Amino acid sequence: MSGASAVLRAGSNPRIAIAQMRSTNDKDHNLNQVKTIIQKAKDQQASFVFFPECCDYVGSNREETLKLSEPLTGQTVSEYQKLAKDNGLWLSMGGVHESIAESTTTTPEDVRNIYNTHIIIDDRGELVAKYRKLHMFNVVTPEFKFRESETCYDVRFAEASTLLRKQGAEILTYPSAFAVSTGRAHWEVLLRARAIENQCFVIAAAQIGFHNKKRESYGHAMVVNPWGVILGQASQQDLDVVVVELDFDKLANVRQNMPCFEHRRDDIYNLSYRKGSAKLESFDEKYNFGGYDIPKDTVFYSSDLCYAFVNIRCVVPGHVLVSTKRWAARMPDLTSAEINDFFQTVCKVQKVAESLYGGSSATVTVQDGPDAGQTVFHVHCHVMPRHKGDFPENDQIYTELNLHDTKPEQPRRPLEEMRAEAGRFRDEFVRMGL
Repeated sequence: MSGASAVLRAGSNPRIAIAQMRSTNDKDHNLNQVKTIIQKAKDQQASFVFFPECCDYVGSNREETLKLSEPLTGQTVSEYQKLAKDNGLWLSMGGVHESIAESTTTTPEDVRNIYNTHIIIDDRGELVAKYRKLHMFNVVTPEFKFRESETCYDVRFAEASTLLRKQGAEILTYPSAFAVSTGRAHWEVLLRARAIENQCFVIAAAQIGFHNKKRESYGHAMVVNPWGVILGQASQQDLDVVVVELDFDKLANVRQNMPCFEHRRDDIYNLSYRKGSAKLESFDEKYNFGGYDIPKDTVFYSSDLCYAFVNIRCVVPGHVLVSTKRWAARMPDLTSAEINDFFQTVCKVQKVAESLYGGSSATVTVQDGPDAGQTVFHVHCHVMPRHKGDFPENDQIYTELNLHDTKPEQPRRPLEEMRAEAGRFRDEFVRMGL
């Protein structure tokens, strides 16, 4: 979301607007609210408008919620894109019901899967980012029942915001439709906590009032600065817009005077991001494996600290390697963050290798030091899919592993063959959602 950050950083004190609205199952009425909010924000010279969760609609029941959903290429998002372009504003649409068609012939009545998707639209009307919310609020009480993707509560999980802060975030946004009972108890406390602990601005647009007979939202849309001070809060009316200025000098001062993230004890506790598979064109860094340059198109997975690549010689089909981006000769040389990332990566690669090569077992081994058979002095793990009877003696694979790089009769695999295999691994990562 670097483009969104850039537009907010363009001015010394950019003006942003937060929206408070009351969505119902009437999509036209909800769209008119969006138009009114945009006009009010524009009149107050805002450059970015933040809308709440369910800004497209709130269904009366599950069946209606599914039926009213649309893909991101549908009419509702297209209307949002036109509004952004016509008004020259960036829009954060905090949660639309994104339908996922099971086939090209799926009709609205047949939709069975939807995502609660937060989208960012730039001032040219382009959809530049989307985020499908992580934490599903799934609970039944005597007063209400919320299940599956009817609402999310990511704000209650501090780990996600801390990971974003570690990656350079200065603004955290929590578009919401908080229930009244939990809102009274926790809404302001949670938002201020996320702002203070991460030293970020927190922007929280909100739904308010009765959406139908069964569901009511708390409202109290607000913006909190990195010191935990509320910069602006919506009134308790159905439709409201609050415009505030973001002072990034204040943010810098808070972080300089209280450098909490510099004082984190990553040697004792650590958070790491389980990064999904990246597209080939995004593998733009150089990969050096113990002094050997690894062609980037033979790399099929890249995390923050590790990467996986196909092998020049294979003991078994699908034999691949996982290594660290930073050079480290042996396992004890790794940081706690690298250890965490390394073994998470190994587990994901093992799943994909077994799936791709039709196995249900694997030999996963690290040769750590020369006496253990290490020939490239850079920490790496061999992942080898296994099948019943692939060796006369099961442990013979370790003998073959010790010998496979020293056999003159076994030439290196052609680069095109390795590229093709890496492509199959990348495709399988995507198919498996890893």
